[in-house]
Amino acid sequence: MHGFTFSSTAHLICAAGSATGLAVQCASCGARNVLLVTDAGILRHGLLDGVLPGFAAAGVNVAVYSEVLADPSEAVVLAATAQARAMQADLIVGFGGGSSMDTAKLVAYLAYPGQQQGLADIYGVDQATGPRLPLIQVPTTAGTGSEVTPISIVTTATGKSGVVSRQLLPDLAILDAQLTLGLPAAVTAATGIDAMVHAIEAYTSKLRKNPLSDLLAREALRLLAANLERVVQVPDDLPARQAMLLGACLAGQAFANAPVAAVHALAYPLGVSFHLPHGLSNALVLQQVLRFNLSVARPLYAELAPLVLGDRLQPGLDMAEQLIEELRRLHVATGLPLSLSEAGVTRDSLAQLASSAMQQQRLLVNNPRHVSEADALGIYTAAF
Repeated sequence: MHGFTFSSTAHLICAAGSATGLAVQCASCGARNVLLVTDAGILRHGLLDGVLPGFAAAGVNVAVYSEVLADPSEAVVLAATAQARAMQADLIVGFGGGSSMDTAKLVAYLAYPGQQQGLADIYGVDQATGPRLPLIQVPTTAGTGSEVTPISIVTTATGKSGVVSRQLLPDLAILDAQLTLGLPAAVTAATGIDAMVHAIEAYTSKLRKNPLSDLLAREALRLLAANLERVVQVPDDLPARQAMLLGACLAGQAFANAPVAAVHALAYPLGVSFHLPHGLSNALVLQQVLRFNLSVARPLYAELAPLVLGDRLQPGLDMAEQLIEELRRLHVATGLPLSLSEAGVTRDSLAQLASSAMQQQRLLVNNPRHVSEADALGIYTAAF
């Protein structure tokens, strides 16, 4: 075993209904002025209705920044930071999907009083080294795992850029499946597959694979595979949704320490160029990337197959192949588009997508098999 480091969010609360105590958690941190970072859909669907009244009762001032969009831009991050500074926020809450939580991480860092670094200064790995405001994350989708990762992704003028720093790890994550009950089936499906990708890629990560991430990835994959179809078909099954939320969190802890690879590297350009949801982008290239990796990752995929297939595993047949076929079956069962063309991607864009994917070397270096630009084009073509 090689030496490794492992970091994660300090505290977790995993219980249905736990988000109603958010204000009490903020008050226990000594907060007086809280900025809650979210998106307009969260407000529109009333997910804050049971949360915000608690702040007055706890004697805590709260303001809401609700302009986060999918794949948040630098402008969104800077606008939320400006609001936090203007109200002298002393704690930041990210409430929503990965975009809201990613934005909240950066706001907590950039809005710290006297912060000397700007957003442009902290892109890359371990560039953000200063202090930040206290940070609580409340996910409303079971997918990104952003509540336990030190990563924030921002859309810039040239594509997607990441800020990776232990300083972005939240202080507390609240996993409340009641917040996920109203999700559309397509969002539930795409975010669930996204979480499964996190677990699979963490388990096969080339550079930082480690025993703790392996344990978390395996349990995450077991929980996610056992409950994904159920939450799509029976959306009000609260125990299944709580299991999905925990699975996504465990997968997030895994890939925060054993990073994701080619699936994500090829998914990002799809989000930038065609504005596809991140989870769907991952789903569309997942099977083809796994097939590309088979020549080197077959034993690891075989180890994961029983966790995904359960009693559907067929003894005597290639287990890695069974894993890929089961992931395809799940993809079909969730009702998501099955191909790039079905999702609106054009054939004449594939070469540019492959070129853009090559800019994600931060991720590609983790892939178990080297990916060239020609390989990326081949994967996109096979997924088309």
